[in-house]
Amino acid sequence: MKEAGFPLGILLLFWVSYFTDFSLVLLIKGGALSGTDTYQSLVNKTFGFPGYLLLSVLQFLYPFIVDPENVFIGRHFIVVLSTVTFTLPLSLYRNIAKLGKISFISTVLTTLILGIVITRVISLGPHIPKTEDAWVFAKPNAIQAVGVMSFAFICHHNCFLVYGSLEEPTVAKWSRIIHMSIFISVFISVLFATCGYWTFTGFTQGDLFENYCRTDDLVTFGRFCYGVTVILTYPLECFVTREVFATVFFGGTLSSMCHIIITVAIITVAMLVSLLTDCLGIVLELSGVLCAAPLIFIIPSACYLKLSEEPRTHSDKIMSCVMLPVGAVVMVFGFVMAITNPQDCTHGQEMFYCSPDNFSFTNTSDSHIQLTTQLSILNSSIFQ
Repeated sequence: MKEAGFPLGILLLFWVSYFTDFSLVLLIKGGALSGTDTYQSLVNKTFGFPGYLLLSVLQFLYPFIVDPENVFIGRHFIVVLSTVTFTLPLSLYRNIAKLGKISFISTVLTTLILGIVITRVISLGPHIPKTEDAWVFAKPNAIQAVGVMSFAFICHHNCFLVYGSLEEPTVAKWSRIIHMSIFISVFISVLFATCGYWTFTGFTQGDLFENYCRTDDLVTFGRFCYGVTVILTYPLECFVTREVFATVFFGGTLSSMCHIIITVAIITVAMLVSLLTDCLGIVLELSGVLCAAPLIFIIPSACYLKLSEEPRTHSDKIMSCVMLPVGAVVMVFGFVMAITNPQDCTHGQEMFYCSPDNFSFTNTSDSHIQLTTQLSILNSSIFQ
């Protein structure tokens, strides 16, 4: 919302979710047309080894870098401890269906975090000054915002894995599941985006939790829940990365020992990257435009256009013809803008309104909050 402008950001969020929904169904249709049951085999049959190699790189990189832990106290120790204790054991599962209950827990925790964000837009939002351009319709960094949204919605890299885990999988059944999943996802995303941006407007950070004060115990609990969701979600991403590696180098079959060795190697390298990187915004943007955009917009459309024998006026072909160039634009211009105009990163720094002299969440009356907030705004104006 900060990068695109609030009204345009909401529209883009619905637009990206619709394209995501369409392309997820398109992938399974492409698999049915080509007689394949994996994303890699679909692209291999459609575009040969060069396309297969490109897809493998994208499928490997996207889930590999989706591990941006965010812990304020003893960050490095917590990252290592959580990786060894939780992430690694969960990632050793060989059957993706066994991660279903884990994903459900992650969804419940996401709902709790959303409740905390909604609570704080009511109690905290009125006391933070709004920036001058907070409510303009559009801002010049809209393409970067699309990259972040694409990052948030993409699940194409494990699309066939989930489809294959269904009982009696069919295109119609898959379509119903996708429609419901995307609807719930975009509903939650709109609430998060609206409440988060409404609270902080132009002060919004790449990681929303960076905006809240460390003394806010409720938000600290939210940070804990967020850390747990990352821990519970990452095994799904590791599953895809490991499968790509196994398919490219071992023909898709791994012995028990190779399975353990490759999993440990992937988790270890990802953990080292996480220890070295604490700026979430640029990670979301680059991963979104370089990996998510081609996986969502370009490759599914290109495969379907080449495989389908439907007439050019068919709705699926028309949408594919729209998605393909849009994805190319997002990928190219989004990358250039992310490099030339990266988001600010203030990891671990308290925002100005969290100063003990300006604001407090502990045993503070409404009148004191109002007084200290006025002082905060005055101090901010003086320094500006």
